[in-house]
Amino acid sequence: MDPGDIAWKLVSAALVLFMVPGLAFFYAGMVRTKNVLNMIMMNMACLGIVPIIWVLFTYSMGNAGDNGFIGGFDYAGLQDLRGDQLVPVIFLMTFAAITPALISGAVADRMKFSAWVLFVPLWSILVYTPVIYWIYGVNGDGELVGWLGERGSLDFAGGTAIHINAGVAALAMVLVLGKRRGWPSEGMPPHNMTLVMLGTGVLWFGWFGFNAGSATGANGIAVQAFLNTFLAGAAAMVGWLIVERLKNGHFTTLGAASGIVAGLVAITPCAGFVGGLASIPIGLVAGVVCFYAIQLKFRFGYDDALDVVGVHMVGGIIGGVLLGFFADANVNEGIAKEGVFFGGGADLLLEQLLSIVVVLVFSFVVTFVIAKVIDALIGLRVTDEHEQTGLDQSEHAEAAYNLASSGFHMDRVH
Repeated sequence: MDPGDIAWKLVSAALVLFMVPGLAFFYAGMVRTKNVLNMIMMNMACLGIVPIIWVLFTYSMGNAGDNGFIGGFDYAGLQDLRGDQLVPVIFLMTFAAITPALISGAVADRMKFSAWVLFVPLWSILVYTPVIYWIYGVNGDGELVGWLGERGSLDFAGGTAIHINAGVAALAMVLVLGKRRGWPSEGMPPHNMTLVMLGTGVLWFGWFGFNAGSATGANGIAVQAFLNTFLAGAAAMVGWLIVERLKNGHFTTLGAASGIVAGLVAITPCAGFVGGLASIPIGLVAGVVCFYAIQLKFRFGYDDALDVVGVHMVGGIIGGVLLGFFADANVNEGIAKEGVFFGGGADLLLEQLLSIVVVLVFSFVVTFVIAKVIDALIGLRVTDEHEQTGLDQSEHAEAAYNLASSGFHMDRVH
């Protein structure tokens, strides 16, 4: 690899790594005071577990093979990989770490930490690894062999493989876990919007590594992906705030943060494949649709605590579908089929829809089974008493804030 490309990929890997504590802040600010540290720990645990299994075998299984469905063990334990051959291992490892962390927001306030520690490696091996291979898997000559990628579906930085995958897995998990005590009749507002906005800023910053780093190196495609990431996040925030103001009468900071993340999710599959002003309508659509999508949990009764389904699954679907309209070979010559708006007909759109449906079904079913097995073995959910006390105390014997010394009582802030 060119030294400049190596430098850019390593910096991008560091940016994606930084997204995990950013996500932890984002989620921690939205939970109640008694569950802040548990939320942070669920995210940080992914940085401890996933990299180890990644270098042992999931990198090899998820990226290199000679069939369409799963890779082999040629690179297990990083055997025969040296120097710049380790760059994709490092870069993709950060993606593997943040993906299960996304699911933690849906199961907030009620999942055993021990069950989470078991869930993360199982899900990474049985769900994340096959899906990654289907979309990005290559053979020894660098040719796409994963069956979805080989057919022609596109996913620049993980809209389908990461966000839809994690979002629908979150839905399966909450259906097995059940609702939080008191939801939805009891109000459970974010305890610290300052943390939420801090986390949003870190996520947006890191997302430039997520998307622009997914180019082959420091090149024009990376520049385009960088700009698209900026514009989509901005447009989605505007779209979300407009409909929020029209529907509820207020512009909220939570709405601004949620809109930004929705736009970033939607542009992820498109970032290096669309140009011009395409990122703006993609972001606007994501902001508006995801605003309404998060209301569905009240209609259908699934307790997605921090709106992982409505933002990540739905945002990923929006991006994947709109890519079928906006893909432009003038931006990236690697596109085999252009989008509907650029004369490519419906071929790419149909491939996008196929990949989305396949990942939705596969991830939901396998995640549901994993959750059921863990529940049967050790139980997924904490006791009612521990849920009432809060997971910071019951699971970690800690508290995020020393409120007693300031004259506050915990009951007032739960």
